[in-house]
Amino acid sequence: MVAVEPRIIVCGLGYLGQHILKLLRTQDIAVVGVTSQSPRELGLNADLSDVVVGDYQTADVLLKAGIQRAQTLVLAGSDDAVNLRTMMQARILNPSLRIVNRLFNPSLGQRLDQTLPGHVSMSVSALAAPAFVFSVLGNETIGQLKIFGQVWPIREVEISDDHVWNGRSLRELWDDRTRMLIDYLPAAAEFNLVYAVLQGRRLHPGDRLILGTRPETRQERSRFQERLQGILASLSQMRTEQSRGLLWGTVVLLGTILLATLVYTTSVLHVSPLDALYFAVGLITGAVVTDIGVEQGPALLKVFTTLTMLIGAAIIGVFYSLLNDFLLGARLNQVLEAARIPRQGHYIVCGLGSVGLRVVGQLHEQGHEVVVVERDERNRFLNTVRSLRIPVIQADASLAQTLHAANIQGAAGLLAVTSDDTANLEIALSARSLVTTLPVVVRSWIPRFARMMEQVFHFTKVLNPVELTAPSFVSAALGGRILGSGMTADGLWMAVALPITPEHPFCGLRVRSAAIAVDFVPLYLETPGHLVHSWELLDALLDPGDVLYLTISASRLEYLQPGAPPPLAQNPDGALPQPESPRRGGPW
Repeated sequence: MVAVEPRIIVCGLGYLGQHILKLLRTQDIAVVGVTSQSPRELGLNADLSDVVVGDYQTADVLLKAGIQRAQTLVLAGSDDAVNLRTMMQARILNPSLRIVNRLFNPSLGQRLDQTLPGHVSMSVSALAAPAFVFSVLGNETIGQLKIFGQVWPIREVEISDDHVWNGRSLRELWDDRTRMLIDYLPAAAEFNLVYAVLQGRRLHPGDRLILGTRPETRQERSRFQERLQGILASLSQMRTEQSRGLLWGTVVLLGTILLATLVYTTSVLHVSPLDALYFAVGLITGAVVTDIGVEQGPALLKVFTTLTMLIGAAIIGVFYSLLNDFLLGARLNQVLEAARIPRQGHYIVCGLGSVGLRVVGQLHEQGHEVVVVERDERNRFLNTVRSLRIPVIQADASLAQTLHAANIQGAAGLLAVTSDDTANLEIALSARSLVTTLPVVVRSWIPRFARMMEQVFHFTKVLNPVELTAPSFVSAALGGRILGSGMTADGLWMAVALPITPEHPFCGLRVRSAAIAVDFVPLYLETPGHLVHSWELLDALLDPGDVLYLTISASRLEYLQPGAPPPLAQNPDGALPQPESPRRGGPW
């Protein structure tokens, strides 16, 4: 029997489901996990009091897990069909249930979100891809935030003695539109960020800031000269069996024509070299349009002419076949692809799975040049990438010649994001053996393996999609419209879009008062007609219809829900309170 009254049920305890379950436990949230596999097979050897074993597609197992009393169901399995059947069964048992559904099909997820109230579809690849991009671009990210149509990387900055922000006022950073302050962790004391900003505190060595930075977008450059150099380089490297066959076919054809011209020029017919060449070409190609008197010549010359016609017809047939295959076949596509490969400053993405496709798309949207290496010629995403005019090399990315073809010597970075951890390791090692200083970001599906790989081989970053995306699933499970999330050593935070209704406890309060009392960081306020930022944001009154964008510790999300006690019932005018402890009450 389940020993807890569940608030959240997690179905599917693979790598992702286990990580979600672990995070919810650390937040002291009543949670139940459901798995159709043996706990021992999954490595769940302890703490099984809140785990139900059984087929969670069935009503009996869901009822045993407490589905009728739960607020949220998280479907973390890797099979879309199983998740969909479980979702429908759960909705029948609890029509008001909030459902967070992991789906690999984004279009299906979007339709379900539009059709079913309380349904939130999430994609591991879509959530994880930005972290891969930020890492290869040189950012140490701990989370991400999607606002203003862009994904902002969230990073942690520690102030040192020689840091450019040492001694700067938090007020200055608060007013900077190119970044958003998420949290302030002073070394000497504990202060809520908004309270510290209003008090005009300055940064000192040892202080830490969690902040989001606006992603930079590069303008795509036109490189006609480099394209031309690429064409010449690719043509000069044509050493395949196909190109060699065409070369030898050309040599034999020209040799035959030259031999026939020489014979007719020196024969008893005494024709000029030009007439002999004209006749020989016409004879071999089957388009003779003149007669130089072969019919009146000696028998040996007639025999030679007959053999030349037969041999020439065979040579012409083979030559045309090779030429047609070369010009219209796959080799031409390879030459054109090679011509588009940048010489320098580009990023090489090895593996065109769901994560790879998202990484390529995001790099391309930001104006960076990308080269894709994918060995599977039947990959379903190849046409999508080629429609963006991104060059694709269909070969094994672990081979040195493949990486040379991608111009790895001039690349700005490489991402190994195939679905095979071993293949990713081999690709990364091959890349580092060719360019030791190249930034290399590697995908690893097993969290423990990811940490060991980074420690042993010292790659730029080894990222695990589960660890990157589990906090977002937790954030969605706890409610609200989630814009992003992240993890620090102190706990889980999330970015939320909070609609203000007449019944909401924040309605009628000033933003700064609510922020200090509940301990969240306001990002901006969306009111009918315009957006409110900076100091105007802190002084703004929250009215019905407004949407407040903020970040908050996951453990304090309940204070944002309608029905929560008013945070400042005795201070409705929004005057700056003087609490005994201006520091937050959450795990941070």
